[in-house]
Amino acid sequence: MEWYLYRSGPGAPTFNMAMDEALLEFMPQIDTPVLRFYGWAEPAATFGYFQKYSEVERATRLRPLIRRPTGGGLVPHAADWTYSLVFPASHPWYRLRAAESYRSVHAWVQAAFSLIGVPTELAPNTCIVTQGQCFAGWEESDLLWHGRKIAGAAQRRTRTGLLIQGSIQPAAEWPHRSAWEDAMIRTGAERLGIHWAVFEPEPILLERARELAARKYALESYNRKR
Repeated sequence: MEWYLYRSGPGAPTFNMAMDEALLEFMPQIDTPVLRFYGWAEPAATFGYFQKYSEVERATRLRPLIRRPTGGGLVPHAADWTYSLVFPASHPWYRLRAAESYRSVHAWVQAAFSLIGVPTELAPNTCIVTQGQCFAGWEESDLLWHGRKIAGAAQRRTRTGLLIQGSIQPAAEWPHRSAWEDAMIRTGAERLGIHWAVFEPEPILLERARELAARKYALESYNRKR
């Protein structure tokens, strides 16, 4: 079971969202799941596709504010660890119910944390403290550490595939991010039977991501559409 591993490094906020959407668009051609690790070239915040901009802009001072292609709530990106998983429509994960795919990805993240000595637990129920902010309270199957939410995700299914965007808010005493990424790769191989191959995006995919960044995610008209 081959999957692609894509360590794309720090990117501009608009490009980060654009690349995830481009990967989803190109899934029929890629036809293989992609695990992408990426960072942020500058602080930013993203918010769910269906959220109201007027409410989001009052909830954080982080700028820019970028509307994600997925749902969910407001997520700060200053020092978080971000990743995405993208599946073609032919893959079994695509056929999972939203709650099942959500739990599956966080069970994987939990196993990776366990490997590096960070004990976490899957939230058994929902505890919303502040509506609209992803890391204020938690949803069922979010990842908790000492009673605090430290990992959440948002999803989008289209005819071309499934996109899951995840964020981890790290603690200072944890191992380096690279140790967690390596643990994700290792647990994916050992528990899910994944054979990893390095993903090298084609020029046409990069061009599509740049186009989406400039003509969609960088536009006030898109980010303020609701």
